[in-house]
Amino acid sequence: MKEFVLKYGCNPHQKPARIYSKQGEMPFKILNGTPGYINFLDALNSWQLVKELKEALNLPAAASFKHVSPAGAAIGVPLSDALKKSYAVEDIELSPVAAAYARARGADRMSSYGDWAAISDIVDLPTATILSRSVSDGIIAPGYTGGALELLKKKKKGSYCIIEMDPSYEPESLERREVYGITFEQNRNNVIPGFDMFNNVVTENKEIPEEAKRDLVIAMITLKYTQSNSVCYTFDGQVIGCGAGQQSRIHCTRLAGTKADIWYLRQHPAVLNLRFKEGVKRPDIDNVIDQFLRDDVTDIEKENWPDIFEEIPVQLSIEEKKQWLLSLKGVSLGSDAFFPFRDNIDRAAQSGVKYIVQPGGSIRDNIVTEACNEYDMVMACSGLRLFHH
Repeated sequence: MKEFVLKYGCNPHQKPARIYSKQGEMPFKILNGTPGYINFLDALNSWQLVKELKEALNLPAAASFKHVSPAGAAIGVPLSDALKKSYAVEDIELSPVAAAYARARGADRMSSYGDWAAISDIVDLPTATILSRSVSDGIIAPGYTGGALELLKKKKKGSYCIIEMDPSYEPESLERREVYGITFEQNRNNVIPGFDMFNNVVTENKEIPEEAKRDLVIAMITLKYTQSNSVCYTFDGQVIGCGAGQQSRIHCTRLAGTKADIWYLRQHPAVLNLRFKEGVKRPDIDNVIDQFLRDDVTDIEKENWPDIFEEIPVQLSIEEKKQWLLSLKGVSLGSDAFFPFRDNIDRAAQSGVKYIVQPGGSIRDNIVTEACNEYDMVMACSGLRLFHH
């Protein structure tokens, strides 16, 4: 197959639309469904992310993509009991591949609604089981077990999009795109962020544990495929907050930090012990948990709570949430470009950030470094900018 005709482009009125290969056959097979324009953008970007995570860390990797940016990404390390319950997978015997997707999906459950999944390894039945319970548009992976493929083909009344990617495929070094009739050309961003990012630690504290190095690699590979500007918080082998496509660095840091806070608050005992009525769907549970954790939830929003909760819960106070968040420590943070002001460090500290990688190169690098020293953070300057547009 050298060409695939699409129903439409980004929007229904953008017709005709197609994808095609100028040289050779397409590097994938469509096993089920009819992927659209944005599906393919998500699929091909997310595939690169998980492929590079696997290459860098030698563990199964997964990503949950929405609108050409990751809502979450992770590697296949075991989950705590609290995470299993928070991610609604406590009844599944998780393989490393399934653990990777459970973590990727669990990073930002509301953003992952209707996601595109990417898996670095063969999709097994536990992974397919998680997907079978989730609202998802499609998946890309190098292969599927028979049981996993059979289960996934039943999703969305048989229309779930399933792509099998050739893991050996490598595109040509030059890439091109057209914007308003003008062709842009550049060398592909083929650098894979790795452990050499830690060669230039600029803070007084220079100790980065191996797990933090791993998490920083996850952050930077994730940012490589996140619409810029972007900042990513990682912890325990996964993304916990990603701020994408903001015009200012501080807004990226705030957005990602707020998502990281919500991720951690979802593991508060008061949340894990919420009781829901039988038959309430998981997306409705995710939405109402978000309301439960908000300080500004309205009475109108609460009107549906009796239909969802077994008993109406008492919300956590602002002070209770603050105290819980204080126990989140050792978080890693990556930035796709330098920090222009120290306000990013001040905000990061509120979400337990201890370890940072950023390119450096700001005229205020010394001010940013001093802010890290005040918080006893460790910051490395990699010299590697990772803008993605």
